[in-house]
Amino acid sequence: MVACETSLMNVAEASPLVKYEAVIGIECHVQLRTASKMFCPCSTDFQDDPPNSHTCPVCLGLPGALPVINRVAVEHVLATALALGAEIPEYTRWDRKNYFYPDLPKGYQISQYDLPLSARGRLEFDTSDGQVSVAITRAHLEEDTARLVHEVDSNGKRVSRVDFNRSGVPLMEIVTEPDLRTAEQARRYAEELRMLLMTIGASDAELENGQMRVEANVSLRPWGQEAFGTRVEVKNMNSFRSVERAIGFEIERQARAIDAGERLLQETRGWDDDRGATYTMRSKEYSQDYRYFPEPDLPPLRTDDAWLEGIRARMPELPAARRRRYVEELGLSAYDAAVLVADLDATRLFEAALTADEALPAKRVANWVTGEYLRLAKVAGGEGTVPGPGGGDRNGIGGGGGDGEAAGQPPVSPRELARLVRLVEDGAISGTNAKQVFERHFATREGVDAIVAELGLRQISDVSALEAAVDEVLEANPAAVADVRAGKTQAVGFLTGQVMKATRGQANAAIVQRLFRDRLGA
Repeated sequence: MVACETSLMNVAEASPLVKYEAVIGIECHVQLRTASKMFCPCSTDFQDDPPNSHTCPVCLGLPGALPVINRVAVEHVLATALALGAEIPEYTRWDRKNYFYPDLPKGYQISQYDLPLSARGRLEFDTSDGQVSVAITRAHLEEDTARLVHEVDSNGKRVSRVDFNRSGVPLMEIVTEPDLRTAEQARRYAEELRMLLMTIGASDAELENGQMRVEANVSLRPWGQEAFGTRVEVKNMNSFRSVERAIGFEIERQARAIDAGERLLQETRGWDDDRGATYTMRSKEYSQDYRYFPEPDLPPLRTDDAWLEGIRARMPELPAARRRRYVEELGLSAYDAAVLVADLDATRLFEAALTADEALPAKRVANWVTGEYLRLAKVAGGEGTVPGPGGGDRNGIGGGGGDGEAAGQPPVSPRELARLVRLVEDGAISGTNAKQVFERHFATREGVDAIVAELGLRQISDVSALEAAVDEVLEANPAAVADVRAGKTQAVGFLTGQVMKATRGQANAAIVQRLFRDRLGA
């Protein structure tokens, strides 16, 4: 016992957070769901198209080309601001952010500096340590850069090429205050923000293809010290797991450096997921390095109450409110509510199935969605799913959840799921056979009643028919009968299983067990 306590104590002492407090802020760049780019009419649907096939003089930065503001992109940022409870100014301004990289055709980026579209919001979420509230410094709008492609050419020479298809795509930057203290909190913040953005239809927010890019500013300070330590920016984290691993590594790296008396540099570091380590990319720029000045080709943008109220009216229910409603009004557990809301397709299926049969217990429907549906969807790799509630289209925000069947034939019909749950609730089919029916429907979209009829899975509840099966099992299993009479009641389960096997799972197990107990006096 003493050795165990010593081991646990040593593990705790080894954690850098025993001596130091981590101070973490997050910057997220999110590509917005629009049909065209930020300042030109080029299509944003270029994922499968050849490089540089979606370009024009504006997004190539050619002399004399003038930008025109994408209204839908602005509305996505305003919707995000409303969802975060942020302040929206009466007017905002565009600025030129000057820096020179091969992927920036103009030599500057049209962005926002001192007058962003929104500021001073807040996002709350749960972690293993309880609820965390993070202040949002700002959410502003800018244009994305082109994409650098590093490869080896036919001569074996390493080359870098530029694909301008992404240049000018609407990009929202969301910046937090340094309110996060652990790597887990940072991951949960990113997960909750992504869920919110997808719910309101602002972005598809897929980390793996760069639609949402998470960057962390990490520093350490001794506990009790108010002054911040040296800040290090960490980039290239393309999954939530990477966010947590990279920040955790950086906390440990900085703690080791401080303990060794080394001087930390304010720098930008990349994350190498294969090595599980960060690496130096460049020294960190300051705001003055970008030489911001007002964009001369765009006028200030004004907002008004009518515009904001129109956006607010189209906003769907937000994730936090939906989780709360599922618990308080539908009686779901906090865990079930969190699982449902975390997947927009699951949310849509659950809501629409309840609408199809309002008398169904919400818990029963939730069990099927969080269990069998999500299991099969994971095996299928998400194929055939559709945007969740509030997904909207690429020309606007929000949108209704519908009945889940009109938007591209999802793998599960809400009406058929409701029918399946009803059959189980009414005792028409067994839970085991219902899973078989559900899997068949998921694969083929055949109707539940047709599948049940074809496979002959209607549950047998006729007592006279079941009595014959029970008597046959009793006669064939004298040892189990003796066990029951000797007080080993678990043998009833064995006998029941034999009846289920004989009836291909169609017997009503509750009636079968009652018949056995009546016969054996158990």
